[in-house]
Amino acid sequence: KVHVKVVEGNRSRIQVFQGVVIRVQGSGIGRSFTVRKVSFGVGVERTFPINSPIFDQIEVVTRGDVRRAKLYYLRNLRGKKAKIKERREA
Repeated sequence: KVHVKVVEGNRSRIQVFQGVVIRVQGSGIGRSFTVRKVSFGVGVERTFPINSPIFDQIEVVTRGDVRRAKLYYLRNLRGKKAKIKERREA
């Protein structure tokens, strides 16, 4: 869950973008991550720099059990197949 500050005219508000982190890229100050969600049947991906001032909050809701660093294969999956199994804590 990424809480982003959005400026519209002279007003600013907080918009929540919740989805799956499909990649983390770069290192140091140039590091970024991409979040994917399906909104009204359309896949939406948004890339955020880690050190951006537009964040109000970054929240980890659940952790998934995957064997890949980049989850690009989720783009081709639909429905329940696009779900990631939740990681079990031992």
